[in-house]
Amino acid sequence: MTAPFPDRPVHGQILGGLSVTPDLDAALADYAGTLGLELVEQGTLDAALAESWGCPRSAGTRIATLRPSSGAPCALRLVEQPDHPEFKPTTTHGWAAYELTVRDVFGWPDRLDGSGFSIQGMPKELEGMAYFVPMQALGRGREMIYLNEVRADMPNCDLPIARSDVDHIFICILATPDRAATVRWYEDTLKLKGVDTFNLSYKMINNAFGLPDSHRTDLTMVQHGRMTIFEVDGYPAQAKPRARHSGMLPPGNALVSLAVDSLDLPDVAWIAPPQVRSEFPYGERRCATLAGPAGELVECIEYV
Repeated sequence: MTAPFPDRPVHGQILGGLSVTPDLDAALADYAGTLGLELVEQGTLDAALAESWGCPRSAGTRIATLRPSSGAPCALRLVEQPDHPEFKPTTTHGWAAYELTVRDVFGWPDRLDGSGFSIQGMPKELEGMAYFVPMQALGRGREMIYLNEVRADMPNCDLPIARSDVDHIFICILATPDRAATVRWYEDTLKLKGVDTFNLSYKMINNAFGLPDSHRTDLTMVQHGRMTIFEVDGYPAQAKPRARHSGMLPPGNALVSLAVDSLDLPDVAWIAPPQVRSEFPYGERRCATLAGPAGELVECIEYV
């Protein structure tokens, strides 16, 4: 099984996922009270950080940062902003879901009862996939989270066993209009590697677009060595760019933070110049954000 996180995160490691929510207090009850994540800090989003994410109008909004009680260096951040009426999960390009490693996935439906999470897929053992058991839920901001109980490593990648009831994000799902081009972009820009490509009947996507079960989706796993990072899903032609309030974060799953070896990358168009920040998950390191090919926000935190 995957070893405990090293003292120094490795290139490509997921250091956080940020979601928006219309009611921060209620979302904190869900994430801290129901999921058992630890509140690190809360306050207001400062202007420099909002500018670095390309969302200057989000400056001054309420923000909270949580982390798993396992101590994993993964920040789950929540930013309060109004819902966007045109946003419907699993129908637009961008970050579609965060997958968290958990204990006892079959116990989570009862634990989510009465919370702000709505279950989209009950825990289910997948035929021919004995490595993990997933379930899916939507939060109050219509952000999608997968709660995955890992049981074994896969042949070509390591999957992390949870060290707390809900532990860190270990895969982020990206919806894109051009899967192959998106994978190449991550290979060229961030020196990650597209590994296995699967073709399957993806029930959640088919249901969202009213497609028959016979419709099949190509998805590619993006890794660094044996560490999984992204699942890149090729969405159907009906999918659209994600609508968002002008100058604010995208709705739902809004931004993913990654560790990188260096921010001195050639031909990278950062939204704003790199800055040093002290709060978790930065720890006095440089960070900068870029927009990916599907419009997704990718925040890079430098470890040298």
